[in-house]
Order: sequence, then structure tokens, then C-alpha cells
Amino acid sequence: MWTREIFGTDVYHLVSAFIIYSMIGWLVESIYMSFCNRKLTNRGFGRGPFCPIYGFGGVLGYLILHPLRGNLVGLYLAGAALATTFEYLVGRLMKRFLGEVYWDYNEKPCNYQGIICLESTIAWGFYAIIIITFLHGRILGLVDRWDLLWGIRACKLVLVLATIDYITKLMKIFHISLKEQRERLFDAYESFRTRWY
Repeated sequence: MWTREIFGTDVYHLVSAFIIYSMIGWLVESIYMSFCNRKLTNRGFGRGPFCPIYGFGGVLGYLILHPLRGNLVGLYLAGAALATTFEYLVGRLMKRFLGEVYWDYNEKPCNYQGIICLESTIAWGFYAIIIITFLHGRILGLVDRWDLLWGIRACKLVLVLATIDYITKLMKIFHISLKEQRERLFDAYESFRTRWY
């Protein structure tokens, strides 16, 4: 599975890039918001240093935008539009399923529903240029330095830890208790067992 190619890149490199973009995005966002708030601020959904919106944005952005590598104006405009659309869709999904959006642009000028704003759109265009012309190649070069077996193990570990972190956060949001779930499963098992045995 890890060596299977998708859009000219193997799954291992795509997953590794997703993880690295998720961590870089968390770092940049947390530093920026810590500066704005004048206190340490974790901008991740969970507790760990992981923002998958940046992972998906970085990888999907690269896959879609890399043909524009030689046209910086086109790359900037397409990157700004694509990332803003992605941010809006993620914001709407968060609002619908989680009841809130984990960022708020209501205080920013030229915002729409507090989910997107002109300032971020301008920044997304520059990020697209940085990712396509500079960062992505270096990330792939970094991934190539790791032993494949150890790299796959590291990817699996990070994804498992992030999944546990996010499931824990979702359980808190939806007020789901592990103890209650365990009791419900046990009761269902007992009911099934008494009915069929």
C-alpha cells in the first residue's frame, strides 16, 4: 500500500507530507496566535501539534497547483482561491457537525460569515507559492533521507496518536463517556448472548 502511486507520488510520500504540513501548519498558526494573544496558544483541534486542515491543504494544494509552478501570478491567484474555498467548506462543515468554527474572522475587515477573510486569502496565495516553488521539494527530500521501514512506522505512530487525540476531543464535545460506551457495549453483548445462547 505504501509504495502505490497516486498522481505520480507514492502513498508513503503523500502521507509523510500530510503529517509534516499538519505539524508545520500547527506551529505557524500557534506562533502567530500566541503573538496576537500575547500568551501561548495551541491552535490545534486536539492537544497535540497537529492541524490536519494544513496537511490536507498542503498535499491537495500541491497535487492540484504544481502544474502552475512556472506561472507565479496564476499560482498565487489559484492558490488563494483554492485555499479560501477549502477553508470556507471546512468552516461550514465544522459549524454543522461541531456547532462552532475553530477560528473567527469576524473582527477582520472584508470577512464573510467570520469563516473567511481577505487577509487570509492574500496569505493563502503566498503560501501556495512557498509550498509549490520551495517547500514541497524539500519535504520530499527530507522524507527520502529516512529509512522506508522506519518512516512508515513513524507515520503510523503519528497517525494513531493524532486519531486518539481527535477521538478524545470529539468524545468531550459530544459528551460521550468511555465508561458509558463500555457499559452499553457490555449490555448489548449480554442481551445478544441471552437471546441466542
